[in-house]
Amino acid sequence: MTAKYAIGVDYGTQSGRVLLVNVQTGEELAVCVNPYKSGVIDNVLPSGTVLGHDWALQHPDDYLEVLYQMIPKVMQSVQVKPEDVIGIGIDFTSCTMMPLNEDMEPLCLDLKWRDNPHSWVKLWKHHAAQSEADEITELAEKRGEAFLSRYGGKISSEWMLPKILQILRESPDVFEATDVFFEACDWLTYKLTGNISRSSSTSGYKSFWHKEDGYPDKDFFSELDPRLENILDTKMGGPIVPVGNRAGELTEAMAKRIGLLPGTSVAVGIIDAHASVPAVGAVREGQLVMAMGTSTCHMLLSHKETKVEGVCGVVEDGMIPGTFGYEAGQAAVGDIFAWFVEHGIPEYVKFQADQENVGIHEWLEKNASAYKPGQTGLLALDWWNGNRSVLVDADLSGLILGYTLATKPEEIYRALLEATAFGTRKIIDSFLESGLEVKEIFACGGLPQRNRLLMQIYADVTNREIKVAESSQDPALGAAMFGAVAAGKDKGGYDNIIEAAEKMARVKEEFFVPIQEHVDKYNKLYKHYLKLHDYFGYGENDVMVELKNLKNSM
Repeated sequence: MTAKYAIGVDYGTQSGRVLLVNVQTGEELAVCVNPYKSGVIDNVLPSGTVLGHDWALQHPDDYLEVLYQMIPKVMQSVQVKPEDVIGIGIDFTSCTMMPLNEDMEPLCLDLKWRDNPHSWVKLWKHHAAQSEADEITELAEKRGEAFLSRYGGKISSEWMLPKILQILRESPDVFEATDVFFEACDWLTYKLTGNISRSSSTSGYKSFWHKEDGYPDKDFFSELDPRLENILDTKMGGPIVPVGNRAGELTEAMAKRIGLLPGTSVAVGIIDAHASVPAVGAVREGQLVMAMGTSTCHMLLSHKETKVEGVCGVVEDGMIPGTFGYEAGQAAVGDIFAWFVEHGIPEYVKFQADQENVGIHEWLEKNASAYKPGQTGLLALDWWNGNRSVLVDADLSGLILGYTLATKPEEIYRALLEATAFGTRKIIDSFLESGLEVKEIFACGGLPQRNRLLMQIYADVTNREIKVAESSQDPALGAAMFGAVAAGKDKGGYDNIIEAAEKMARVKEEFFVPIQEHVDKYNKLYKHYLKLHDYFGYGENDVMVELKNLKNSM
């Protein structure tokens, strides 16, 4: 039988990547990565317009270049015939939203709007809509809106409606000029297929849509702002299609542009971290997947829907059909370690790393491994980019306690690793306290592949075994699996994602096991972490927010 292939296109924060996968075996034949030319636009627009605090924008052309350049490149690298590629799947970091005109083109590409920051793509970590998110939370609480409990009781500035409301309040002309607000994920499936649709993944987790209840009532939007009264029928319109379905087929124009055949199946898009769930074979209740990179997304499957404090969302069929997918997360993990390496390392560490012919991260990991839990005398809160779960507060900031004149860089590094592990344990505890089961933990993404100390700390802090994905391209692999499902069994793919996972998902044989001596010490440290977490996180001490307000007033 002729081998069949699927392509997964993974859009992250800094780059996009294209993965070519054998549908029958899950073998990854080729991957190509394309860093975004404009990167994250967080200080000034290409035109020179200065941005405010907590902005994070991107250029939509960077997304298209991933398709135009990388798909032909992976095809040529292994000389796969276009007729043997049966499906394409896309995943995207979310909520990344864009205002589009009536031709479904981004406003920022129009000369009339390019100097206005609100016409650009707002990346997931655009936190400048925090006041709007707080306003939505307050109104939902006042009205007793049922949807609020599905999002942990507090709305995040990272989601769709706060970003729309910010545009409406700060740039009503851009709001009026926008024909439709779209997730970047859904826009790209439109560019491939010509079909306008919204993913149940992005709509459910980031736009308050529910499989049974739909969106919040029209009068909720009207009370929020009268200009939003009809937004569901106008600027947020379009059919919602469940993940695991086909968004459509590749158009002739796009097929010619990327070197594939017209009619190739294109899957409904999915949030990047969520695509990692089937990629590690997590398709059953009680399986939790940590997608660990610049940030971490924690995804848990269950057969019931319940309230969980600080959860980012719970969506039926949102990740794996037939289950409720719960999402929680940490707004910064790898970003914290990168910050420390970029801004907190003395010259002698760089010199020693050069002498040993290793990278600084590797040097820090090796030297931090020499310490036992508690030996550094340090304790940190992992809020360098705010807290996503369970506090849902972008105004919170990082903290390290216990510095002395003898504190070494590797001790600080270890404390930061431990802080992110404590943050994950707090999220797991929140799941358990809500009556959900956590039976098995998987880790995927770049960090588990590179940092063994980090994963051992996570096993010790959570007192659970942790399995690590074999693929280093988990979201792209998951997207390719959905592409194979979109094609269906008749074309050499699969009828559902569970069948695809049985053949294409992989984890490493080696996994991380808790060390009991470490578990006992981390239990003591975690109690102190919780005291700091609650003291600064629940408003007993608002110094973090006050400092941020002072900074923003300058």
